[in-house]
Amino acid sequence: MEKHFTNKTSIFVMLILAQFITGCSSPTLPSATIHSSNTTDASSYRYLIGAGDVLNIFVWRNPEVSGTFIVRPDGMITTSLVEDIPVSGKTPTELARSIEGILSTYLKEPIVTVTVNNFIGPFSEQIRVIGEASQPMAINYTQNMTLLDVMIVVGGLTEFAAGNNAVIVRIENGIQKQYGIYIEDLIKGGKIKANVDMLPGDIIIIPEAWF
Repeated sequence: MEKHFTNKTSIFVMLILAQFITGCSSPTLPSATIHSSNTTDASSYRYLIGAGDVLNIFVWRNPEVSGTFIVRPDGMITTSLVEDIPVSGKTPTELARSIEGILSTYLKEPIVTVTVNNFIGPFSEQIRVIGEASQPMAINYTQNMTLLDVMIVVGGLTEFAAGNNAVIVRIENGIQKQYGIYIEDLIKGGKIKANVDMLPGDIIIIPEAWF
């Protein structure tokens, strides 16, 4: 009798917990936003600073405010004069002009030069390769990069890949579009016509073959 009562109690507690968990859980999460790159043509590409980049900031005749700075995950840097300077998404030249404006409060006609040591860039500029690549990863975009360049970096296709069914997902004018690509023809068949230009922010999806 006691064992039967204990079992009924356990079932009751489990039902209460299930209702509690169901009531507290959210049915769905909003989809992630795929940000569009500012580059619509490879020849117009300009490098944009991103979190993790290492910046050398030189202020002419003011070595005390010059230095090397790592861009924080929130896209800002901290200097000896200003704690939070937003830098992510700017070109080095744009950042130099912005810092000149900020420092003009403290210095007379500052002249600033910004160079980048460690290139990472914002996520919106990186190329992502997912699916049946040998080494799926995010790649820093380089001007005039092609599909072949990307496939060399990720080590080609796996033995299970349907390379000729792969697609590039690209945001154009705020609209997500897909373009079919023929990776197997390119890297196994040597068909150079299958090589295409990449743009910052492209996503390459390589599906698995159905045998």
